[in-house]
Amino acid sequence: MSRTQIMRISLVFAVLGGIVAGVVWHERITGFLISLRCCRFFEKSHTKRSYQSSGIKHLACIMDGNRRWAKERGLPPEMGHEKGVEPIRSLAEYCGQTGIKYLTLYTFSLENLKRSEKEKKAIWKLFPKVFGKWSKELIKNEVKIKFVGDRSLFPQEALATIEDIEKSTEGFAKLQINFMFCYGGRQEIVAAAKNIVKKVKNGLLKEENIDELTFGNELWTGDMPPPDLIIRTGKHSRLSNYLLYQAAYSELAFLDCYWPDITPEIVDECICSKFKGEQRNFGV
Repeated sequence: MSRTQIMRISLVFAVLGGIVAGVVWHERITGFLISLRCCRFFEKSHTKRSYQSSGIKHLACIMDGNRRWAKERGLPPEMGHEKGVEPIRSLAEYCGQTGIKYLTLYTFSLENLKRSEKEKKAIWKLFPKVFGKWSKELIKNEVKIKFVGDRSLFPQEALATIEDIEKSTEGFAKLQINFMFCYGGRQEIVAAAKNIVKKVKNGLLKEENIDELTFGNELWTGDMPPPDLIIRTGKHSRLSNYLLYQAAYSELAFLDCYWPDITPEIVDECICSKFKGEQRNFGV
């Protein structure tokens, strides 16, 4: 093999090595930037324009597509979950501008507990990281945080953070963000039915006094109104065991974008298309 051939082969390997190194550093830098952005809340506005009153009080979202967003970019699933934190802040700002009082987010379902231990641990680690950075801004902007679901299944790794942020924001009322965590709509209905049966047995409730209002008050979401609009990202058109009882008269919007790509502009378009100029009569 001639010296020229050897030099050419060495050059090829050097170029390939540079490409591989570039890809590795790109992933590391991307992950670092995502981690930085996910820790911000109201420090700087994500919304680029002002919005008028939405006319609704309760917006619920199914945050689907984090893992597919990451996969399409050659990133590990945990980076998709970190990126998925960003829209929460921008939508919270949007709700504040438009008079929406409740933002309810399908954060982690009971079915999600079947995922790998590696992925679940990566999600649990986000709790102290995110809420540790958000806490001061949440308090400053009087945002109440509530976790809704089967609390007996809340992971120990996240429980202290959950309890701390709930306690420190429990007195606020400008906006309530509900994180539906270890949550399932069917399981919520069963739990409500069991509570009612127990109250009847103990003489605290008469059977003839059980109605829709009584039942609704026993749900995990009993202290909030039903959602006016449920938005699902991720290119699927189903509720996936989310707010099944509460969604009876909710408008539904299924979007082709993944959750990390949702913006206040997209949400505003959904609300305008569903509610502007419409009068809801709930069957009357």
